[in-house]
Amino acid sequence: MKKRNLLSRLRTNGWLYLVSALILLLLTPLYQLLVLNPAGFDDTRLVGRMDAYFLWIQQHTLHFLIYRGLLFLAFALLFTFPYSLYRIIVAQELMRQLEEGEEQESEKPQEEDEHQAEGMPSFAWRGKGFAVLAAWLGTIGILIFLLGTLIGTIYVTLTAQNFHGSTIAGGTIQFTNIFTITTNAVAIGILALSSLFFGAMIARSGRTLWPTSWLLFGYCGLAVSAPLSGSAVGVACSPATGQSPLTTYAILFFAAWILWFSIMLVRLRAEE
Repeated sequence: MKKRNLLSRLRTNGWLYLVSALILLLLTPLYQLLVLNPAGFDDTRLVGRMDAYFLWIQQHTLHFLIYRGLLFLAFALLFTFPYSLYRIIVAQELMRQLEEGEEQESEKPQEEDEHQAEGMPSFAWRGKGFAVLAAWLGTIGILIFLLGTLIGTIYVTLTAQNFHGSTIAGGTIQFTNIFTITTNAVAIGILALSSLFFGAMIARSGRTLWPTSWLLFGYCGLAVSAPLSGSAVGVACSPATGQSPLTTYAILFFAAWILWFSIMLVRLRAEE
C-alpha cells in the first residue's frame, strides 16, 4: 500500500512536470515568437538600454506580465521535481541493498518503525552525497527563480509605469540588474549544479541499478548542466541584456530533460 501511494504521488507529480515542460518547450517560445517579438520585445531587451526596455513594458504591460507569468507557472510546477527525483534514487539504492543481502536487517522491528507513510525511510534526508546535495540545490534554485521572477516583475512593472522618458536613476538600473542576476544567473547556475549531481548520481551506478532509459536520463542531466552553467555565467557578465546567447537553448534543453522525466514518471507501475 505504501509503495502504491508513493507511485501514485510520483505519477501525479509527473503530470505537473509534463505541463511545466510543455509550457517551456512550446507555449512560452510560441508566445514570444508570435506576440512579443512582433511587438519589439526581443530587439528592445537585447539592445541593453533600460530606457527603451521600460518604455516597451509601459506600452505592453499585459504582454510582459503574461510572459513572466508563464515562466513563473512553469517553474512553480517544478518545485517538487528535485525531491521526486531524489526519492526515486533513494528507492533504487534501497532496492540494491535488499538485493545485496539487506532483507534480514530490513525485517527487524526497529527498522520497520523508521519508515514514513509515503514509503520512504525517515532517515533518507540525513544521508550525505550527490543525491542529497542535488535535491537541496534544485529546490533552492527553483525557489530563488520564483522569488526573483515575482519580485523582479513587480519592481520592473511599477518602475516602467512611473517612467516618463527621463534619465533613469542609477539605483533603478542596479536593482533591475540584481533581479536579473538573481533569476537568470544565480538560480539557473544552482539548477545547473543540481542537474550535474543528479546525473552523476545516476551515471555512477550504471546498468547494475538503472534501466537504460533512466541511465540515459542521467547522462542527459550531465549534459544539461553545461548550457545552464554557460547561460548563468553569460548573464552574470552582462545583466543589462537579461539573458545570454545560450539562455534560450539552455532552457529548452532543460525543459526537454524535464519532459523525459515526466513521461517516465507517468508510466511508472507497481511490480506485481
